Formats: sequence, structure tokens, C-alpha cells
Amino acid sequence: MSDNTYGHTPIKKMFDLKDVYGIGFDEERASRGKVRLGIIGAGGVGQSKHIPAINRLRTIWEPIELVAISIRRKSQGEKVANMYNCKWYSNYKEMIKNENLDGVIISTPDKYHFEHAIYCLEEGMNILLEKPFTLKLSEGIKLCKYAEKNGLTLMTVSNKRFSPPYRKAKTFIDNGPIRNPALFCGKFNLGYEYVNLFEDGTIHLFDLVRFFMGDVSEVYAIGVNKYKRIKYPIDNSISNFKFVSGSIGNIYTSSTALSLKPWERVEIYGDHSWLVVEDQLKLILYDSEEGPTKSWMPVIPNTLIFDEEFGGFMGLIENFAQSIRGNEKPLVTGFDGFKAYELSVASHLSIKRGEVVKLPLDVEKADGELREWLE
Repeated sequence: MSDNTYGHTPIKKMFDLKDVYGIGFDEERASRGKVRLGIIGAGGVGQSKHIPAINRLRTIWEPIELVAISIRRKSQGEKVANMYNCKWYSNYKEMIKNENLDGVIISTPDKYHFEHAIYCLEEGMNILLEKPFTLKLSEGIKLCKYAEKNGLTLMTVSNKRFSPPYRKAKTFIDNGPIRNPALFCGKFNLGYEYVNLFEDGTIHLFDLVRFFMGDVSEVYAIGVNKYKRIKYPIDNSISNFKFVSGSIGNIYTSSTALSLKPWERVEIYGDHSWLVVEDQLKLILYDSEEGPTKSWMPVIPNTLIFDEEFGGFMGLIENFAQSIRGNEKPLVTGFDGFKAYELSVASHLSIKRGEVVKLPLDVEKADGELREWLE
């Protein structure tokens, strides 16, 4: 089933206007004010996701500019600066000081998120912060309150919210036929051991839980370190949720599976209707006993499908730019990033204690208990 709103290249532009690649003049986008961005920590994610998304947005007339990047290593910094015609700084504070930036994308190792984000906020910067938001709940709430108090945009990299299959699924919940869903079931396979299971991988599903179902009131998780190959306390886990709405849900997640065969699935059940998003690719809607099954997915192979668009990074960065301009509200806020990480922490604590954990958490106590558990 085709859908004209599934991505950034509508059917009308492709066929009526013969603009197959979506590069024809877009008067509305082109009229927007220019947004000047910097990136702190333009490593693997920055170079493979954020920067390509920025360039693709520019191709379709979004007036957004990558002004500068901050990378400690000279070889990497010069490479990125030469490739994308921007300035390189080895010190992010010098970049903030010398460049007239409208916003900053922070894509550094997790342990530096708070340090870099609080400095940028105190310098008046709008921020898009990679996940996990911070590694301490107390630090995360401090960032959120500071940004709110000072009128700054603070968003987190929950790119899956902007991926076309999940965006389409959200319309079925907001507008029917799955209003007021009763049950969420999610699966996330990590498949490699050098990434922390909850904080760096399953955090995406923790965010989608709230995106589709709203706030969580209770978490009960069980987990094992079945194969004992990692220092992380668990390699397989199930997190169960009770939502403020009275609905229920769960996520099962594994770091000993295969990441690519397949790695992600979301099911959402309503009143005689339910949907599936398979591997952030195919959306299937079952809304009638007699009627047909309805599905949406891209045609593959297809040179018109861009990973930066389908992965959600284009929509994320465009929303960030529009929020800076004051034209839109963030679809994913700093508080969303904090609350997704709170579900990660609550799952850890539930496994450690062997009991139901109620939300919201006492952030100071939770930080201390989590540190003891992970160490």
C-alpha cells in the first residue's frame, strides 16, 4: 500500500513534478532562517549519521550549515573538516567561544555527555545530545531544568521517533484505529558485547515505550548473565511495565543474539486491532477480522531510500533546527531522554532487588545504587 506521507519525497514531487530525488526548489524550506551547527565528537555516529543527515537536508533546501566540528585527534579532525568544508577544533570550548553557533550536536562517549552539555548550556547553546542522555539521573535532571529555566532547546537523539514506519504507527494511535492501546511488546537484539545492553542499545526501545504508551508507573525486570562473557551484570533481560494509563507492556532484550537477523520488533495491541513494526522497516496493521491486512514498506532495492532519512536522523535534525527557529516544538525533549534512561535504571534496580520498582525514582539514591550494581 502506498502512502504519500511516508518519507521526505512525496509521490506528487516524484511523479507530477518529475522530482525523483526530491531536490527541486522547496520554497517553504528555503525561506527558513539559516541555522549554524557545530558537532562535538564527530566520530562514528557523527560521520555516518548526523553529518550525512545534515547534508541531505541541505540538498532538499533546508538552510542548515555545519560550521565546525570538535574532535581531539588531529587526523580525524582534519579528515572531517576537509570532507565537509567546515572548521576543526581539538578543544570544544574553543569552538563554542570562536564560532557564532545556533546549536550543537553532542556525540561524544557517554561518560562525557553531562560535562559537555552543561558547559554548552551555560554558554547559551541549544543542544541535541546523543543517548544515553547522561549516566546519572541527577545530572540529567539538572540539564533539563537548566535548559527549561533559560529557554534553551534541549533534545536527545531518539531518532527512531522520526523513522517513517514508527511515525506512521504513531498516527494510528493518535487518530485511530488503535486509540488507547492496552499492550506494548518490544524486542531488541544487540548481538555484540562491547556496547552496554540497556544504556546504549535497548534505550531506543525504552524511549519508544513512552512514545507510544505514555509514562510508566512501575517496572519489574528479570535478567541473567547466562554466558558470563561480559562484565555487564546481565546479557539477557525482560522488562515489564505498568503505565500510568493502566495499560501494560514489556521489552525483551539480548546481547547474545544476532543483531542483524532480525534485531528489532514492536507490537502494539488495541481494541480488536493491532500493529507490528518489524526491524524499523515494515509496518503491518491488522484492524479487521474480514478485511485485508494492510502493510507499508519501502521498495528494496531502491536508490530513493536514504538511510539518514529512514533511520530518522533527517527528521530529528530538522526538528532540532525548527525548534531553534521557534517554528516547532521538539518531538523529543531532554525530559524524554531523562525518562528513557530512568526506565533503564529502574530495570537495573528491579533485577538487583528482585522486586517491582515504582516511578519516579529518587534520583540521588538511584544513582548510588546503580553505581554499586554496575561496578
